[in-house]
Amino acid sequence: MQKHQKIAFLVMLAFFALAPLVLYPVFLMKVMCFALFACAFNLLIGFGGLLSFGHAMFLGTAGYAAAHAAKIGLVVGGFKLFGVQFPVLLNLPPFNPEFAILFGTASSALLGVVTGWLAIRRQGIYFAMITLALAQMVYFFYLQTPFTGGEDGIQSVPRGALFGFIDLSNIWAMYATVAAVFFGGFLLIYRAIHSPFGQVLKAIRENEARAISLGYDTARYKFQAFMLSAALAGLAGATKAIVFQLASLTDVHWSMSGEVVLMTLLGGMGTVFGPVLGALAIITMENYLSQLGAWVTVVQGGIFVLCVLTFRRGVVGELARLIRRPL
Repeated sequence: MQKHQKIAFLVMLAFFALAPLVLYPVFLMKVMCFALFACAFNLLIGFGGLLSFGHAMFLGTAGYAAAHAAKIGLVVGGFKLFGVQFPVLLNLPPFNPEFAILFGTASSALLGVVTGWLAIRRQGIYFAMITLALAQMVYFFYLQTPFTGGEDGIQSVPRGALFGFIDLSNIWAMYATVAAVFFGGFLLIYRAIHSPFGQVLKAIRENEARAISLGYDTARYKFQAFMLSAALAGLAGATKAIVFQLASLTDVHWSMSGEVVLMTLLGGMGTVFGPVLGALAIITMENYLSQLGAWVTVVQGGIFVLCVLTFRRGVVGELARLIRRPL
C-alpha cells in the first residue's frame, strides 16, 4: 500500500475497532457486511467497467444457503422412480457457522459461474439488462421454492460455535468474526486490483478494443472478475444471514441491487475505500432516519442527486482528486 492508503486503512481499522464502544455492535456488523458487498460490486463496475443490476442474487443466494445449512443441514437425493422410493443419498446435520458461511459463498460462486457465462457475452446496457433478468428469475424461484420459506424466509438461524468452541451468541465474538471476514475480503479485493489481473481489468475498462489488440483474452478476464465479485458478495450475504439469524427475500429483491449501486456511486466508484464509506452512509440513513418511514427513500434520492451534482467522483473520489492520489 502507498502511504496515503495505509493511513486510510488504519483509520478504517481504528473506526471499526473503537466504534463498538459508542455504537450498537449489530449496526456496525450490518455496515461491514454491506461494505464488503459494495466492495465486491465495485470490483466489477469500478475496475472492470461492468454494470450489474442483479448483484443481489448473489447476496441472497448465499444467505439462503448459509441459513439452511446452519439450521437444517444438507439433504441430497430422495426420489421416486417407477413406484420405488429411493433413500436420500446425502443427509448432513446442521453445519458449524464457518462451514455454513463457506457453503453459502460457494453457492454464490457457482451461481456466478452460470450467470456469468450467460451475461458476459454482452456489453453495456445489454449486460446490465441480462443480469437484471437473471436476478428476477432467481427472486421468483426463491419466492416459490419450499426450502426458503417463501415470504417468511428462514428464521431463527442458530449462530452456533465457531470452530466448535467460540460461542457466537456472544456479541463480541460475533463482532470479531464479522470484522475478520470483512477485512479479509477487503484485503483480497485490494490485492486483486493491484495485481497484474487488476491492471488488465482497468485496461479493459478504459479501452477493451486496445486490450484485445495487445493479446488479452478480455472475455476470460471479465468472467473471472464476475466470479470473484459473485463469491465475495456471497461471503457478505452468508455472514449477514448468520449475524441476523435470518435469510429473506429482501436480500434477493431488485431494490437491493439498486442500493449497492447507490453505495458505490456515493462513496466513489473505482476507489478502494469509497464503497465502505458509501455503505456506512446508506446504512446510517436507513437506521437513524427510520422514523421517516417511506420518506427515507426520498431523502436518499435527494442526497444521491446532491452528491452527483457536487461530487461526481463520489466522496472518496473527490478527496483523492484534491490530494492528487488514488484512494
